[in-house]
Order: sequence, then structure tokens, then C-alpha cells
Amino acid sequence: MANVDVAGIHRPAGTLDAAGALRPYGGPWNERLAAHLMRRAGFGGSPDEIRAMAAMSPAEAVGSLIHFPSTANMPQPADVFDPVAYLRGQFGNQRPADMTEDQKRERNKGLRMQERQSVLALQAWWLDRMLNSPAPLQEKMALYFHGHFTSAAIQKGVTPPMVLAQNQLFRSNALGNLRELTRGVSKDPAMLIYLDNALNVATHPNENYARELMELFTLGVDHYTENDVRESARAWSGWTVFRRTGEAGFVGTRHDDGTKTFLGKTGNFNGDDIVDIIFEQPQAATFFAGSLLNYFVYNDPEPALVDAVAALIRKHDFELAPVMSTLLRSDVFFSERAYRALVKSPAEFVVGAHKALGLTTLDPTAQRGMNQMGQILFYPPNVAGWPGGQNWVTSQMVIARQNYVAGLVNSQVMAQSSWLPSVPMTAGPAAAALIASILQGDASPLATAQLASYLNGASESALGMLSGENRDERVRGAAYLTMAMPAFQLA
Repeated sequence: MANVDVAGIHRPAGTLDAAGALRPYGGPWNERLAAHLMRRAGFGGSPDEIRAMAAMSPAEAVGSLIHFPSTANMPQPADVFDPVAYLRGQFGNQRPADMTEDQKRERNKGLRMQERQSVLALQAWWLDRMLNSPAPLQEKMALYFHGHFTSAAIQKGVTPPMVLAQNQLFRSNALGNLRELTRGVSKDPAMLIYLDNALNVATHPNENYARELMELFTLGVDHYTENDVRESARAWSGWTVFRRTGEAGFVGTRHDDGTKTFLGKTGNFNGDDIVDIIFEQPQAATFFAGSLLNYFVYNDPEPALVDAVAALIRKHDFELAPVMSTLLRSDVFFSERAYRALVKSPAEFVVGAHKALGLTTLDPTAQRGMNQMGQILFYPPNVAGWPGGQNWVTSQMVIARQNYVAGLVNSQVMAQSSWLPSVPMTAGPAAAALIASILQGDASPLATAQLASYLNGASESALGMLSGENRDERVRGAAYLTMAMPAFQLA
């Protein structure tokens, strides 16, 4: 039997067909499923973008997302942030030793302001890419990795140029090899500083990165020993970050070149060897399979499904492009079990709201709105990243979402909406058009009737008839009510 949830979505009962879960989807294809694909493999689509995607076959639609088009014409980081100028401002020509205490305080105040302004500029740049990039899956993967291989700006001396370089690393490896990305992020300046591996020397091994590399990034808890942590730390010793350039480097005299025993293997290992040994463990593929399913399909995936995706990962030697291509084309991805089964993160919610309204310019309050919803880009709360899921919809965060959308529909950027001005003039068709365009029809009959009642002027909050000078105000209010519905909170 099937039941209908609070979002008006049919959730059929039954068990997973693990053997067929990754088969190419062969069912009906329509705008509702095209929108589902665009939410998961990006941040949603405008009505026009959804119609264009629905005009393709499912395989063609996924292929258009997997094969990234050029983004060379998009604004580049240098358009909003100059790392060289940043470093020049940080160090300047006057040495702290030559300054008075008052000058040092003023200098430090200026440097902190420069850091904050730089990060704000990078946040705005990245949100614009999420909204307007012709390669939305590339940005979605960068966001996934940002919450997986976690580092945070300004903490422990992690500078804005470092988090930008890490962000670009994630983007350039968006559908690359997980082993090689792990190797690269291990030597990334932001990561080296954030998890203290830049302080790891043979005489005083620092175990912080060695532990998190296994526990949070590649294997999970209970799949290594404390001795593995110690031996990995020894192998990673010698890496540092040169302060004036912000670049990473290896200093051989700081490295422990003795014999180590790690995950059952013995040798004179370095950090690259540690990564290779980790990815030889069957658990590595299982770990990433669970992570990808939780992020792109649904939470708490069945063990049989995790095993099937892990086998796929091993088959392709941790290359993400064929894995994601199979996953996004699969029966399980397009199942009702997966449909709107994930809570949108604030980034998905904010960018998705702009997409749904047909906007290409970000509302100036987008970053502040995201902060209030609990997600600050480049500032994850800790090394585990954002907890996600139901944690995104506490009562306080739901209010923040509603407040943000209320401000958005009344902002000046709404004048650029590609479709809202064409909403029908009568209440019933207008309500149907809003629910079809914003929610792809995912609303209960009661919610639809209440929206029509509001548009018709029958509710207490009504502002008049759906005509004349207040028509635009009423349609914007109805768009707000539509985006406040349960289905819009779900990806």
C-alpha cells in the first residue's frame, strides 16, 4: 500500500530491489522528474530549464549534467578577489617589530576586516556560480566536498586565498578520482593548517589529520586502530605551509623516514603511500558509497544498496564520473522512495528559490539569510562539516527560511522574474500555475485550495481582488506561501 506524506507525495510501501536498483531508469519521464534531477545534480531549475530538460531523454539529461560545459565566460575569482593583493595587505612594508602597540592594534583590526570582506566576496562569487553556472553538477560536487573534506576560513590562520584554492581543487576534481582528490586535499594548505598537519614533524608527530583522514574522510569509525593513527602521522610528517606565500611544501629534514606498519602493511611509508593503502581497503569504497547515497539519493540507504554502489566504485577504481552517471540514471534515483526525500541545505534552499522564480541575480540578503539558516560557506561548524538532514529544519531555522523568502519575493530582484508576471489573472488557475512551476504539483488538495482562497481574497491576510494595482503584490504573496509549503523544503 502507498501513503501520502505531508508534502502531498505518494510513498509506496515495499522493499528495495537491490539487484535492480542501479539499472537505468525506464519509467515515465516528465517535468516532475526532470526537476528532481536538477535539484539533486544541481540547485534546481527555472520553469524554462525544467521544460528543456524534460524534452530530453533521461539518459541525455544526465549526460548533459555529467559532461561539464565550459565555464570560462563566468566571473572568475580574480574578478572579486586578488590573492596577491591580499598577501600584500597582510604583510605590507612595515614590520610589526617597528610598530607601536597602537599601530599593531590598528593593523590587526584592519587585517581582520580585510579577511572578513575577502570571505564575503568569495561567498557571493560562489553563490552566483551555483545559480548561473552552465555546469551545476560541478558546483554541487564542490559543495559536497566542502562538507566532506572540511576546512574553515580564518581559523588557525587559514587565509581566504587558501580556502579559494581548496574550493578550486574541489571544482577541478568534481567528477575525478576520489583517491587522487584525497591525495591532493591532504597536501592542500587550508587542510594542512586546519588539521595541524603543517605542524607534524618527526620529533613531535601530530596525529590530528591522520585520525580524521580515516575517521571522517575515507573509512569511518572502527576501521582503524590507534596504532594506525600513530603510524600514519609519522608517514605524513614533513609537510608545511610557507607563511608569506601560503603555499604548501615538503621539508625532508622534518620527515620520519623510518619503517611504519599501517593497516597491516609495513614499509618506509610517506603520505602518498598512506592514501594508497587506505584505498586498498574494501571499506573505503563502502564508506564513499554510503556518503554519496546519503547526499544524492536518500538518507539511511539499505546495506544492500550501499554494497551495490561500493562494488560500482571499486569497478571504476574510484573514478566518480562513471559512478555518478550510473547513480543519476538509476531506478533507485528516480524512485518515489528517493523523490523529495532529502532536506535542502540553506545553499540549496536559497539558490533553489532564485531558480524557481526564474531569477539570475542574487538577492543582496542571500548570504545573511543563509547564515540565519545555519550554513555559512567557508565556515563549516567543525571538522565533521554540517550535520544536515533534519538539523536544517529546526523551528528557528524554518522561521529563518520563511523570513528569507518573504524578503525575496518583495525585493527588487523580483522584477527580473522570467515567469511570475505571466501568472493567470484568476485565483484557481493562478494557484495551479504557482504550484506547478514552483513545486511541480507537489502539494495536497487542501494546500492548493488554501492558496486559491488567498489569491481570491477570502483569507484574512488577503489584500483585495486578483486584479488591478495589488495583483503583483498578491501573486508575490502567493509565491511566498507556495515556497513555505513542506515540499519546497525538500530536494
